[in-house]
Amino acid sequence: MTHPPEPPATGPAPYTGHDGGPVADVPGARPAVRSETAFSGAVWDVTRESFRMAPDDPEVLVREFIRHPGAVAVVALDGEDRVRMIRQYRHPVGEELWEIPAGLLDVPGEPWVDAARRELAEEADLRAERWEVLADFYTTPGSSSEGIRVYLATGLSEVPAAERHERTGEEAGMPLAWVPLGQAVQAVLDGRLHNPSLVVGLLALSAHRARPNTALRPADAPWHGSPGPA
Repeated sequence: MTHPPEPPATGPAPYTGHDGGPVADVPGARPAVRSETAFSGAVWDVTRESFRMAPDDPEVLVREFIRHPGAVAVVALDGEDRVRMIRQYRHPVGEELWEIPAGLLDVPGEPWVDAARRELAEEADLRAERWEVLADFYTTPGSSSEGIRVYLATGLSEVPAAERHERTGEEAGMPLAWVPLGQAVQAVLDGRLHNPSLVVGLLALSAHRARPNTALRPADAPWHGSPGPA
């Protein structure tokens, strides 16, 4: 018995890099000819570095950027398909932004996922049984070294009232909300939500659900361009 020929594949072929592999960012830091602290701040510093694009290049470029320790963020999804969101005042933009729990990698030697667990408990009063990686990204690579890893946290439970973190500063009195995932994604597409970790996390989760046969990376997956040890 003969079968009809397979129909030709449609759509563009997958892009491959110059080495034949899948498209990916390429590590290639240029050594600094000179490096100095242009400004030392309360939270992070501004570094001024001089470098050449190629070793024999006569032109020396100078760039100033924020030296950042990196951060983690958490899309906490409950059994009703709702995302835990917080509203926090951000002085540089003069707005109270709806965000997902997040925080700096500012505890020496703390594994990334443990930092995420800590921030979820401190900012959202939650714990999670399962952790997976949704996305890694640089916030503003032209002016900051900040990299953020966004986790998906599921199997949620509340931190007992007696064990909850006392929030201070901009976090004091911070409103918390459970927002249906579909509504949150639509708010991003409508231009009503602007926090980068929230935008990246929600759209990454939405894209993952559109590809049901793909798995997310484990919580301890390597982090390209990570700010330090896991």
